[in-house]
Amino acid sequence: MIKHFAMTKDGRLLSDNKAERLTDQDIEWFWTDFDQPSEEEVSLLKSHFHFHPLSVEDCVHRLQRPKLDQYEDYLFFVIHALNQKTLASEEVDLFVGKDFIVTFHFHHSDGIEKVRRQLSENSELWKNGPGHIAYMVMDTLVDEYFPILYKIEDRLNEIAESDSRKTYGTLMNEVFDIRGDLLKLRKTIIPMRDLLYRILNIEISKENRERKAYYSDIYDHLLKLAEIVENNRDMTADLRDSYQTLNSNRMNAIMMTLTIVSTIFIPLTFIAGVYGMNFDNMPELHWRYGYFFILGIMAAVVAGMIFWFRHKGWFDIFK
Repeated sequence: MIKHFAMTKDGRLLSDNKAERLTDQDIEWFWTDFDQPSEEEVSLLKSHFHFHPLSVEDCVHRLQRPKLDQYEDYLFFVIHALNQKTLASEEVDLFVGKDFIVTFHFHHSDGIEKVRRQLSENSELWKNGPGHIAYMVMDTLVDEYFPILYKIEDRLNEIAESDSRKTYGTLMNEVFDIRGDLLKLRKTIIPMRDLLYRILNIEISKENRERKAYYSDIYDHLLKLAEIVENNRDMTADLRDSYQTLNSNRMNAIMMTLTIVSTIFIPLTFIAGVYGMNFDNMPELHWRYGYFFILGIMAAVVAGMIFWFRHKGWFDIFK
């Protein structure tokens, strides 16, 4: 679907789907949005708008890294939106000229819809020109990163503050799932940050130089987002190490318990084994109180070993 919007020289906003209308003498500038276009509609990038074949190729062959290309009469931006459910990157392409802006995306973009609503509610924004629309699109798409990261932060805080009733395996799975989500976000945010850094540090048109402060604001947002991602990755690493240490300590306690039990039963098993051989020349077998005597010896051995283990500090691990 292609949507056309145009601002006339006398300040009127036109909204129709006729591309031919955009070349009228009374049109000051226009915005054309390619929303999930068909192959026939994609061909208009060359046949009607006459964009450079390389920039058209970048639109068709997705997913390109965020970048900025300068052509003779327009700037070509590749930026990334984020799918709120899958966290996958979705490419949005912008052609920004002196009197036009063309947005192109194979996925429906809530961010562009939001910008369109803002422009509909405040017609004064149209007077700022296509450069400002490009800024609004970038700023809106970047702002949509924040809710995703805040949800991940909330999940991490819940795990960190949990009472550990979940099993070790469940907790580790949650931590590694979050770490995977952060890696997806990092692959989107860092290239976008590099793109905005380039925009701020190259010589472009006078109009865009005047908007440098606006782009600087987007860059600051991306710096903050990158910092949040790194902080959360560090937090997942700390949680992973903490759970691994906790699990290791639990395993040590279990092994110590089994060792103590096994050590206590070694002499008991030896005594029971000796008197279980039933040789005829074992005089103790015929004692009237031999059974109780041997039980007493076993009890004394157990008590003595427990006293010795406590003296050596073996039970300190259970405190």
